[in-house]
Amino acid sequence: MALVVTLLHPGSMGAAVGAQLRSRGSTVLWCPEGRSDATRRRADEAGLEGMPAAEAIRRADVVLSLCAPGGAESVADLVADHGLAEGAVFVEANPLAPERISAISARLSPAAVVDGAVVGSPPVGGKSPLLYLSGPTAPVERVAGLFDGTDVEVRVVGDELGQASVLKLVYTAYQKTSRLVAALAYGAADAYGVTDELLDIAGRRTRSYLVETGYLPKTAARAWRWAPELADAAELLAGVGLPAETVRAAAEALERWRPEPGRPVDAVEALRSLREAGH
Repeated sequence: MALVVTLLHPGSMGAAVGAQLRSRGSTVLWCPEGRSDATRRRADEAGLEGMPAAEAIRRADVVLSLCAPGGAESVADLVADHGLAEGAVFVEANPLAPERISAISARLSPAAVVDGAVVGSPPVGGKSPLLYLSGPTAPVERVAGLFDGTDVEVRVVGDELGQASVLKLVYTAYQKTSRLVAALAYGAADAYGVTDELLDIAGRRTRSYLVETGYLPKTAARAWRWAPELADAAELLAGVGLPAETVRAAAEALERWRPEPGRPVDAVEALRSLREAGH
């Protein structure tokens, strides 16, 4: 039987996900109050049905919160104020720190809460994002079933709230920071007239550093000599007017990353010593 999904609030990702759910027979509701013309247009193009928040939340079998992470608590408060129907599931699909997920779950108790996180682009034009889910088995399976046959690929990562969000956040820590550092590198390269050479160096790599877990012990072992190099890189960035705080912080982290002398440095030991460097 098709379920009723209330989507809060349909940005570019939310509207595309809503369209996917509609394609499999779900009724998808949304709340137009206070939303922009752009949001209304996206919702209309996706075929979502607008209605007041109280009615949309009361009718929902599943409420899907897919918004900017900074607004997650206000969305959860809105749902809590109106009250979910008995047996309905709230999907917190924004990547949040585990403490925030726990607070939202407590706010919505006794309703079932599922933790979710989307990795990838909106499911349009043949793109197929991954939706990671974690939480109690029965509601997770219910949510996963909504996406059967859609272009959204669901993967369950565990039965604890927060695991899906943690996965997205640790990936974000790498992905978004690396994009920023790339911009800083090209900004400095442009200032010194070596952009083409930097592009040539970059083109010689075909893999992400994130898949090279075997290099973690080598990074730990070399941290003491990489730290001064990064410190100089930070000064170079600052010298051409670029923000250097990120690279300075990396240099400081490397300076503190000191595996215990005399112990073999494998990946486990390397990560243990890195965690200890944070204390």
